[in-house]
Amino acid sequence: MAQAPPPADMTMQRSSRDGDDVRTRLTAWLATVLPEGADPAVVLHSSVQENGLSSETVLLDATWTEGGEQRAGQYVARVAPAVEDLPVFEQYALQDQYDAIRLVGERTDVPVPQVRWMEPTGEVLGTPFFLMDRIDGLVPRDVLPYNFGDNWLFDASPEDQRRLQDSTVQVLADLHAIPDAANTFAFLDPAYDGATALARNLARVRSWYEFAVPDIGRSPIAERGLAWLEANLPATSEAVLCWGDARIGNVLYRDFEPVGVLDWEMATVGPREMDVSWIVFAHQVFESITGMLELPGMPHFMREEDVVASYQRATGTTLDPLDWYHVYNGVEWCIVFMRTGARQIHFGEIDRPEDLETLFHHKPLFESVLAKVGG
Repeated sequence: MAQAPPPADMTMQRSSRDGDDVRTRLTAWLATVLPEGADPAVVLHSSVQENGLSSETVLLDATWTEGGEQRAGQYVARVAPAVEDLPVFEQYALQDQYDAIRLVGERTDVPVPQVRWMEPTGEVLGTPFFLMDRIDGLVPRDVLPYNFGDNWLFDASPEDQRRLQDSTVQVLADLHAIPDAANTFAFLDPAYDGATALARNLARVRSWYEFAVPDIGRSPIAERGLAWLEANLPATSEAVLCWGDARIGNVLYRDFEPVGVLDWEMATVGPREMDVSWIVFAHQVFESITGMLELPGMPHFMREEDVVASYQRATGTTLDPLDWYHVYNGVEWCIVFMRTGARQIHFGEIDRPEDLETLFHHKPLFESVLAKVGG
């Protein structure tokens, strides 16, 4: 069955929370973490809807009194989704995300937000959350994807597009250069069986897939990919810090340079190829959609050979072939589409499809990747 094109409005509902209730609860909670007598006030802005499909992201301004002076801050709250809202991931370790951002900020020049307060209990909003400073910048949009046209990145010169590409690859190089990452970020190592970090990450993906199945059904192509991955696991014990969701839609830019590296919910330790493949594959997913819609896209951008060459120049490291990691990422995108599709059904945005794989906007791309490796 042919894939249905994405709707003109691809915005997806992420949460059933009431905004006024969230503001009231955040205000009361801030009064407990700020100095006594702060008397905080919170202005809640709309949630971010153009990027990201998983955690809830709430923009807010806060004012309070401290030391007899009026203080103000602009913040972003990252909130784990409620179980009843069909979260994308099997687990949301908000404390791990908070700690990963904090440690990256302390140990590198990678521009991450300053994390402020962590609420780990879920007693305030029903699920854990943390607040971090808001950073001004431009984000290449996901909805509709930046390569559809009519946006600042698509309209930029080839030189500026390449500057953005290379500076983002440098972020990966800087993250992967953090020494002794396996110990420093041991809390990110998946708690699954496996002799290597990569094996444990693959076991996590298998568990994530099985978590997704009850709400949407089984996917033959995802299972085919998983079987090939398990039969062809690379013999590498490398464990650098991997950002996880390493793509430009999770970066704030100014003058085509990163000023904020965001969304750490997929962070892990493992081979560096995981991140390098993801940044390439994520763009290819969007390119596969523009190809289906007969749009020009951005075929010159984030090409694998260019990204690999830039990364190897920045690190002096030779990468292993990315084919295995492309299959790995293809499976992960299957699961993301399974979860977001189930959530759209839950919120009444789409009807349940007869063939769940019509939800996989990257299916032609994934089929070509599997064909290349004989999977």
